[in-house]
Amino acid sequence: MKYWNTEGGIGDCCLWDGVSCDTASGYVIAIDLSSSWLYGPLTSNSSLFRLLHLQKLNLAFNDFASCTIPSEFGQLSRLTYLNLSYSMFDGHIPYEISRLTNLMVLDLSGVTDNLYVREVKLGRLITQNMTNLRQLYLDRTNLFSPVPEFFGNLSSLTHLSLPTCHLLGKLPRNIFQLPNLQYIDLNNNSLTGYLPEFNVSSRIKYLFLAQNSFYGKLPDSIGNLKSLNFLDVRKSNFSGIVPPSLGNLSQLSKLDLSDNCFYGQLPYTIGNLAKLTVISLSENHFSGGLPSSLGKLAQLEELNLGYNNFSGQVPTSLLGNLTRLQNLLLDNNYLSGQIPSSFGNLTQLVASHLYNNRFSGPIPSSLGKLTQLKSLLLSSNLLDGELPISFPHSIESIELMENRLTGSIPSTSIANVTLLQELDLSSNSFTGVIPSSLFGLRSLIYLRLDCNRFTGSLNISNFSNLGYLSAIGNNLNGPLLVPPMSTWFYSVSGNRLTGSFDPLFCTLIHLQYLDLSSNNLSGTFPECFGSWASSLTVLNLRSNNFNGKMPRACGNGSHLTTLDLSHNQLHGKIPKSLTECKGLGILNLGHNQMSDSFPFWLQNLSRLQILVLSHNKFYGSIWRPHNFWGFPYLKIIDLSFNDFTGSLSAQYFLNWTSMAGEKSDYIGGFSSGGGNYYSMTVIYKGQEMGFIRVLSILVSIDLSNNRFHGEIPTTIGALGALVVLNLSSNGFTGYIPSSMSNLTELESLDVSDNKLSGEIPRQLNSLTFLGYLNMSENEFVGPIPQGGQIANFPDSSFLGNLGLCGRPLSKMCETALSPTPSPNINVTSGDDSIMSGFTRKVVAIGYGCGVVFGVVGGHVIISRRPYLMWIIFRVIPQRRRRR
Repeated sequence: MKYWNTEGGIGDCCLWDGVSCDTASGYVIAIDLSSSWLYGPLTSNSSLFRLLHLQKLNLAFNDFASCTIPSEFGQLSRLTYLNLSYSMFDGHIPYEISRLTNLMVLDLSGVTDNLYVREVKLGRLITQNMTNLRQLYLDRTNLFSPVPEFFGNLSSLTHLSLPTCHLLGKLPRNIFQLPNLQYIDLNNNSLTGYLPEFNVSSRIKYLFLAQNSFYGKLPDSIGNLKSLNFLDVRKSNFSGIVPPSLGNLSQLSKLDLSDNCFYGQLPYTIGNLAKLTVISLSENHFSGGLPSSLGKLAQLEELNLGYNNFSGQVPTSLLGNLTRLQNLLLDNNYLSGQIPSSFGNLTQLVASHLYNNRFSGPIPSSLGKLTQLKSLLLSSNLLDGELPISFPHSIESIELMENRLTGSIPSTSIANVTLLQELDLSSNSFTGVIPSSLFGLRSLIYLRLDCNRFTGSLNISNFSNLGYLSAIGNNLNGPLLVPPMSTWFYSVSGNRLTGSFDPLFCTLIHLQYLDLSSNNLSGTFPECFGSWASSLTVLNLRSNNFNGKMPRACGNGSHLTTLDLSHNQLHGKIPKSLTECKGLGILNLGHNQMSDSFPFWLQNLSRLQILVLSHNKFYGSIWRPHNFWGFPYLKIIDLSFNDFTGSLSAQYFLNWTSMAGEKSDYIGGFSSGGGNYYSMTVIYKGQEMGFIRVLSILVSIDLSNNRFHGEIPTTIGALGALVVLNLSSNGFTGYIPSSMSNLTELESLDVSDNKLSGEIPRQLNSLTFLGYLNMSENEFVGPIPQGGQIANFPDSSFLGNLGLCGRPLSKMCETALSPTPSPNINVTSGDDSIMSGFTRKVVAIGYGCGVVFGVVGGHVIISRRPYLMWIIFRVIPQRRRRR
């Protein structure tokens, strides 16, 4: 140590800092070098181990360079106190420590779990002979062991701390009966079992059992723990009702029962816990009203009841009396009524999370009294009226999305919240011009104004720290302005912005997401597209008036995953520089005037999942026997309304493995909320429909309105995940391949307006998910298959086939003595059914199984990104509860 020397007359080591000696014998009996900046390994030949009279040793909070704890500690047999915690020891804990039978305090806690017990036995380290042991701390040591039964015999034990030790098995119940035990920390292990009955004589003050695998309920006898100050059993699989005897714990200051399976109403006796400062009951199944007795907890600083099933109004007493409350978390319940004006009495409130409830009425004007408030989250309620005239100056986050708020943004109210970092007003009915004072908030990082009726320009030039800006679906007009350099998300889709694409966009080095779709932008794209910053992942310029040639889109190191330039006036060819977009998953160039042969080189984009070239002037064959190996990850291909020609080889679909049934997540690579979404239109069940999230179950091929000819390849049947198949308005001939009966996920099939002939295969009756069928305007003959899915469709599905007969057509079939099988039916000896080998899907309601897609897709649309519904369908759905 720095001051351990003989200079200045200090020759007696007993006078050195951290050293204590016996006054009679002069032997060193205690060393305390905790937090002394010691560094380097502690070796087995250290003179420390010659201090055989040592009784107390504290080396905590140093850095012994990940060395192993020397076994020579076992020589210090007189030790009663040994603390080596948080000193960067590593490896196994020597069993020689078990020889220190005089120990009263042992602390080997660590920052990580690099310390472990050899032979994986806690009983090898702590033995039955340690009868004097009072305090045991092994925090974050790697034990992988059950707690030995004899721990229940360590009658002197007062503190047992074994959190994050990988403890296994049932916890010995007699541990809780130890007469002197006051502190139990077994947090974050894999312990099982249930809690025993507690004695009236118990002295337990601290009980931390969180993040285990216990079961059962809290026993009624928990009310016997009269000394209990801290109770945390969160995320431990407890269930049942909370016993009213909990109200007997008069010394309790913290109660955490969150993330369990408790249910029923809260006991009124909870109001007896007068010393409570923190109560967290979130993520359970509590129901009923909030007991008014909560208003008695005058010391309460945090009340967390989120993610339950509480209903009714918030008691006035709760908001009026809890004057020390700092965090009020009532989110994700069924609470209703107006937010009481007594809300303004919570003058110490810092965070108020009331979102996902059924609160109605205006935001109380008393909000302005909360001078400490930083976070106000009221989203997904039924609030109406206008914004309050003033917000607290201290506020940093305001979330009001998905309510029924109206009026304009008060200029003075916004101008005063100079600390505001996050503002979300989306999915309301706000009107008017966005005040200039909002654009003057230099601290603002996150701004979301989607799905309102704001007008005027979006003057964002004054923002300096803005990272996220979304103003989707408003009536904003004026020129498109470039956001500040700090922006990483910028979406102004569905407005009336005008002007051209400013080359300054290419200088935004942090920009990851850019959506300017559905505006009135025009002009050509600047050359800088080719050298865009590698940070950009999504570029959506759909539905504008851009013209000229498609620009070079990717440079070296590009991270672009989505490129949508559809519904513009682009012409010319697709630049081969797209091959530099190695991560491109979505390419949509539909509804332009581009003219080119099929870009076979797109096969080099190994992650391509969506390819849309529809409504252009593309031409030629889409099959080359020596230059086509398929698209292994393709989920959607739309080549409709072009001038493609030629036939499709039997090998065409063989390498489209993702369409064959391999599972994947949502298509796309980015969203504003952490998930993945991409909105597009698909000809689905005969209509052009918009889908917000393209799910893995939406697998689609659309080759309609071209000049293809020849037979439909039998290999189409290998695409077992196919949901939509549209081959209409071409020149296909021959029979419907019976292999189509393998397309068991198919919901929409359109082969109309071709030259297909022969009978309709009876195997198609096995397509029980089929919700739309169009075989009209062909040359089919014979009876329409009966007794299954096919005959349930309307007659419009079969019109224009003069040789067809049978239901649903009015033309009846002539009775035949010996019916001739369809040319595509292969009868194999030994098969009991013509559909042998195919998977049947039993559904409850006839051919309406296409509802499955609608329900799943609709749920994701409404619950995850409801504001995008406005863009495509011009409706704002009610947000579902996040349960």
